[in-house]
Amino acid sequence: MNSHAFAALAHIPILVCPVGPIPRAAFEKYAAEIRTFDSIRLGDIPAGMKDERARFMPNPLSSGYLYLSYPSHPPPPRHMSLSLFRPSHFTLGIIGVAACSSSYPLASALEQFENTVLDIFPEGSTFPLAKVCLAFEDEESVGNTGLGDTLPGIVSIPSVMGNKKLYIGTLLADLCSHILAELGRVYHVLESPIGNEYLNSALFPTLPSPSEMPLSLSSGNLGYPPYSSQPELESSGLATSGIQIKRSSTAGPGNSHTASLIRQSTLGPPAVRKRISAVGAVSSHGRLYKVLGDFFLLAGRTEDASLWYAEAIVLFKTGQDPVWHGSVLEGMATVFVLDAWSAGQGLQSSVSNNGIKEPWVDIYEQLSQAIALYHKAPAPSEPSQDHSLLALTYCTAVMRQTSLLFCTWSTKGWGALAFASMLQPASTSYTQKTTSDNSWTNLERISIVSGVSRSQIANTVSQAHGPWLLHLGPHERLNILQSMATIYSCLGYKRKEAFILREVISCIMDLIVCGREENDLSRKSDLGSANTGNRSENGDEVSAVGKGAVGVRQNEILEGNQSVLKLLVRACKVLGVDLEAVGVVTAADGNSSEAGGRDSNGSAMEDLEGLADAARESFGWPELQVGVIREAIAVAEALPDPLAVARISFSALKTMHSVLASSDQYHLYQTAGRALAAMRRRGDAPAVEYWAGNPIMSLALLPLALHRLPIENPFSILTAKSSTTNSLLSGIIDPFLYNPRKSSGPQSKNLIVQDEPIELTITLRNPYVFDLEIQSISLSTTGVEFESSPVSALVIPPNTLYSITIIGTAKTRGTLVFRGCIVQAPWGAPREFLLPVPTDADQNLFARRQSAVRCESGRTKYWGLDSLPWEKDRRRLSALLPSLKNPPQFLQCVVVSEQPLLRIRWTSLTHGAVMLYNGEESTIRLTLENISALPIDFIRLSFEDSTIGPAQEALSEGELSVFEIYETEYDLLHRKAFSWRNEKEITNILPNQKVVLSVTCVGKVGCAHGTIHISYSQVNRDHEEQVPVPEVFYTRQLSYPVAVTVYHMLECHDMRLMPMIDMDYDDISRRASNSVIHLLPEVDDPKEWCLFAIDVRNTYGLPFEVTFGREQAGTEIAAVSSTVPPGSMSRIMLPVKKFRLSDDQISQPIPTLSDRQFVVGKSKLSIEEEQAQRELFWYREELLKIVSARWKETNGDRHGDLSLRQQRLTLPMLKALRTDVVQIDLTLIVDNPDGSPQELDYSRGKYIASPNEMLYLRVEVANSSLLPLAMTLDLIFDPAEQVLSEGVLSSIAIGKVKPDETKAVEVPLCFLCTGRFEIGAEVRLMGTSKGSRASASRICISVREDG
Repeated sequence: MNSHAFAALAHIPILVCPVGPIPRAAFEKYAAEIRTFDSIRLGDIPAGMKDERARFMPNPLSSGYLYLSYPSHPPPPRHMSLSLFRPSHFTLGIIGVAACSSSYPLASALEQFENTVLDIFPEGSTFPLAKVCLAFEDEESVGNTGLGDTLPGIVSIPSVMGNKKLYIGTLLADLCSHILAELGRVYHVLESPIGNEYLNSALFPTLPSPSEMPLSLSSGNLGYPPYSSQPELESSGLATSGIQIKRSSTAGPGNSHTASLIRQSTLGPPAVRKRISAVGAVSSHGRLYKVLGDFFLLAGRTEDASLWYAEAIVLFKTGQDPVWHGSVLEGMATVFVLDAWSAGQGLQSSVSNNGIKEPWVDIYEQLSQAIALYHKAPAPSEPSQDHSLLALTYCTAVMRQTSLLFCTWSTKGWGALAFASMLQPASTSYTQKTTSDNSWTNLERISIVSGVSRSQIANTVSQAHGPWLLHLGPHERLNILQSMATIYSCLGYKRKEAFILREVISCIMDLIVCGREENDLSRKSDLGSANTGNRSENGDEVSAVGKGAVGVRQNEILEGNQSVLKLLVRACKVLGVDLEAVGVVTAADGNSSEAGGRDSNGSAMEDLEGLADAARESFGWPELQVGVIREAIAVAEALPDPLAVARISFSALKTMHSVLASSDQYHLYQTAGRALAAMRRRGDAPAVEYWAGNPIMSLALLPLALHRLPIENPFSILTAKSSTTNSLLSGIIDPFLYNPRKSSGPQSKNLIVQDEPIELTITLRNPYVFDLEIQSISLSTTGVEFESSPVSALVIPPNTLYSITIIGTAKTRGTLVFRGCIVQAPWGAPREFLLPVPTDADQNLFARRQSAVRCESGRTKYWGLDSLPWEKDRRRLSALLPSLKNPPQFLQCVVVSEQPLLRIRWTSLTHGAVMLYNGEESTIRLTLENISALPIDFIRLSFEDSTIGPAQEALSEGELSVFEIYETEYDLLHRKAFSWRNEKEITNILPNQKVVLSVTCVGKVGCAHGTIHISYSQVNRDHEEQVPVPEVFYTRQLSYPVAVTVYHMLECHDMRLMPMIDMDYDDISRRASNSVIHLLPEVDDPKEWCLFAIDVRNTYGLPFEVTFGREQAGTEIAAVSSTVPPGSMSRIMLPVKKFRLSDDQISQPIPTLSDRQFVVGKSKLSIEEEQAQRELFWYREELLKIVSARWKETNGDRHGDLSLRQQRLTLPMLKALRTDVVQIDLTLIVDNPDGSPQELDYSRGKYIASPNEMLYLRVEVANSSLLPLAMTLDLIFDPAEQVLSEGVLSSIAIGKVKPDETKAVEVPLCFLCTGRFEIGAEVRLMGTSKGSRASASRICISVREDG
């Protein structure tokens, strides 16, 4: 029954209780069948009574209904004063439900039923007015239960009865008939003068027992005449002529109406003496009429009830009795609804209202008047229960008025559904369906359709909340607050609901504490004076008997604790406090047993989805939320429920640590610790989830030591020829300066070795102000087997980042995935935290989510509780963004097979340093030892030095010219600082074997340090058969750093190439610092030779001997040496025979040693300039192949090479080095006396002639090319004014000269004086632009008298 149903004044309360050993399921089944009858037609009520009991009996043809309700418990005894003021508040009938069997006959059931009634309603109680016991036959004991016996007060129902429901309805009608009859007997007493006087003697009067009735007012027999076989109550004070008032409580219908068990008692319970002086005075009949109206309302006769209510109102208009006046108004409002129900019971929709005023307005005004009368009623002058009952009456009236509005609102208007909700709220589920959708749109739509606003309902129900609630008893106050919370919840006023729920919880806790104290007192009184009650450290009550006795802890009753906690969670969640943020996990199975708990994988994935959400916006008033948390902890401690205390404390720390003060954080942490310790001492299994947020900031694999790191290599390098180009030019082998395919390639793998330990570092965070204790931290891995020891007993300092290291070993080869960490707090459950490695797509999605959240923050106004953080997240546009499509990527490691291990046992260097001259070679010996159990069958050396990096960087920048690129690459490939020349000297190294490696180190200017890398592995593993065959193998690399000091002592400058034809041998001997004179005789034809000259400077403090050698085809090997003192410079000269390269060779572009195909020159040269550059390059390369230089200490054995690659070749040098296309031979001829021609004397590079002597200049021109050439000749004399010649000297036509053909031209001349003369000849090719010069030659002549 809903005690605040609008039509509760018209309900006949009937209590259904179990009798005897009936199973709970059976009782619920039979009680449910009884409770299906919520109304009985008046025509079904049996009549037949003729005395005063027939006053409220219905007419046989009545069309009304008798409304029934089934309360779960009777009213408390302190409400007995309301027995005449509010008879519908009390249990008027009681039905016992028993299950009879062969072991439990009817007689036992009847006796047990009588005892149960006496326990519920003590001797002397007015109620119940009728009772009956229904005995249902057990299906397993058919025929053995004694149902054939007829006992008054009990009705047997066989199990074989077909239509039990019809029979139960008949029994209920008989029970209601006896209730109405007893109402007539009660009113018969009240309508007597003395009854009326007692009715008006107090605010809430009760009839006293017959012994307390004044005898002076007992005129006549006011007692009930004998009924059936019921004996009259005999009293010592009223034996003869006293008032014979007895309450004949029929036992209910039986096999016959005459067979009933009579319970004789007085009408009312013993009560305190009222105003005896007022008894006998003439009193108003207003209250009597009001009681008569109430009885008619209970009897379903609304017309009679309305009539007597009207009479009562006329008498109450004087204002002397506002409380009873207000009760009459409530009754009239109920009559109006019942009449409306009878008129529109069959309607399926709301009754149309075409008038101006809603039909419920009059009822609302009547109830408002009644509430006002209750509110202004004067408080009782004497302290009694009347004040509490008056407050209860007021609150009940407010809830009745609220019920009127709420039923009209929830059923969308005034009509049949509204009537049904007001009469029997539990009989229809339409209200629940209508209010199940708490969206603002639906609630406002209902308000518009029904004509009742939600604010009007809320304002009405708020009248019940006030200081008068403190005057109510705990149960009544709880009932009122519960109803108010339900109304606010259905209206969608969640904040008001939470406010009321907090008071509901406070009221419940008062009852719990008071009940516990009463139980304590009763236990202590039972223990006696020798026993003392104590409390243990954790708050559990213990009892000790005598000194040294064993303490016994009393077990608390935990039933109902979860319901209180659910109310607490609901109220706090509205205020933005999530008390279930930390779940509970059962230690037995490791699964979450609470709604707040989640499985580790699900929570971890939710954490991944929440990575994009930054800190949520604050919600609520922090001070209020902190106060609510304190209240919640106090409630959980008072229950007591240590698990709830721990959950609430940890949830507050998890979700609100940013607004909690330091003292609050300390208090919550200590409170949770004490609660968990208490649970541990009790042996409770549940544990809380990890609560301190995500403590893992990062998980990183510490790199292995370089000498232990495995390196992946393809098997192809075993068969391919080793190439130093790949290692030295690795930074520039890509033909493109920007290659997008290279940037999007796979990331480098993390390689670890089987059965070798690895280290992982975990960074932890403690955002709290106290030391955060961690019981254990372990790694969460998948893939191959991984063994590691968890870190235990860890304490993280407050507000800091803390790093730890975990060491583990992979047991098999394969792929090892580190998903994250498993963290466990003290007395808590372990939880897995995933640490994915975000990809570019994931980071892009996270950035979009964060941007969307920041964009929406502050721009959208959320209404009501939609502004809760978890509600906002569902309504944000960012929630529409796609989730992670691909599974998250985690830290992965490739576990390779066991690898051998080398170490450097000994080295020939002292402190790892070597000092060299530029170009000097030295040998470094390294002794290696295999310290593993695996043999080594693959070994390879590679080197690095400080000159490689800058050169590679310069090449990768692409700003060098083509010539500079070639020189840089040549220096990297052919002038390496370190090299291993005996690559085949070591092939295998057995376990524990030692070998010696010899590495050559060359002094190179600019090299300050270098590293020797020794790569080794066991390639052939016959005992391991892998399917499929792997394409890669793994090596280890042992590195040995070397500090290099290179002394730059010799520098080469000013390289020159000069033609020998015009060289003065005396001048050569004078200027040369070497023994070049002995090489001059081999110069047979100066025109075919040129002189190589270069300056060498010694910048060191010791003298060095420099040797330049020549190795040229067609000539003998020659060398010249010179000693260069410290700080001085020497010129070295060496004759070099001219040569000419083919056109195909000089037309080739300058090569690149890195084999890059897409090299674009930076310089903008013309075709002629580019051709000239190529020609210079190829002649220079050929010259450097011919000429080489070495040095040696003058007083020592150290020696080395001297590089000439820094020298450049110019065009004049090229002309001197290159053999011309056209060969010119100049010869001076003189006639002998006999007329024969003879060549002049030629000595030391010049002709000797006499002045004034006729000579002939013979010019022979030879074509050395493969094509015929047309030529002209130009002659030049210096000085020309002292030479007499015949003919023209310029543009002398020679004609077309075929390949390998020679033509001669003779010119007569004469020298007019002595001196030094030069004659030059130039041959030009005809048909070219400006007549380009093909060749030139000159001779020197010394003219003297003695020639």
